[in-house]
Amino acid sequence: MKILVNKAGKRFNREWIFRNRDIEFHAPNHYAITGHNGSGKSTVVQCIAGALHLSEGSIEFEMDGKKVEPEHVFKHISICAPYLEVIEDMTVVEFLDYHASFKPFQEGWTTEKIIEEIGLNKATNKRIRNYSSGMKQRVKLAQAFFSNTSVLLLDEPCTNLDKQGIELYRHLIKTLCKHRLVLIGSNDSIEYESCSAIVSMSV
Repeated sequence: MKILVNKAGKRFNREWIFRNRDIEFHAPNHYAITGHNGSGKSTVVQCIAGALHLSEGSIEFEMDGKKVEPEHVFKHISICAPYLEVIEDMTVVEFLDYHASFKPFQEGWTTEKIIEEIGLNKATNKRIRNYSSGMKQRVKLAQAFFSNTSVLLLDEPCTNLDKQGIELYRHLIKTLCKHRLVLIGSNDSIEYESCSAIVSMSV
């Protein structure tokens, strides 16, 4: 997968968050998207994910040298971010089963194996609303990492994680992202230590 950000700009009301940005992302590389607060780290991640629209410019996706049409981009992307919600009336089993119905897991993984991998096997009967913030973050990581997608977008992925949760994150990066394009919006070097390139939104 290749992502081409062309002359991109985003503004809210009259204020430009970023403007005239040209960026290329190529699989299987990992990229850190950094910058001061308000520089557009999260905004550009959301624009790539399709959750926000650019005010100017374009974002194009290519797979094996062919353009991916906009209506099919979602099939190739999974995202984890603190501002994205999970369905809290569900159990983790129900949520992951539901998520897999429209975005299948990577080969060899089942809901049961994933729950054990993320350390929530003792909380399968609880509604997600009764989870701690760190447990909810593990669920968000799971639905992103284990989806069979070629692009993984991570925005401050270690939010609310304790030491064990951070080690889980490192493990998931190491084992599930060898051949994926990974974009990490963060100013925390722990979160983007796997990245070979840094894109600063502050410049």
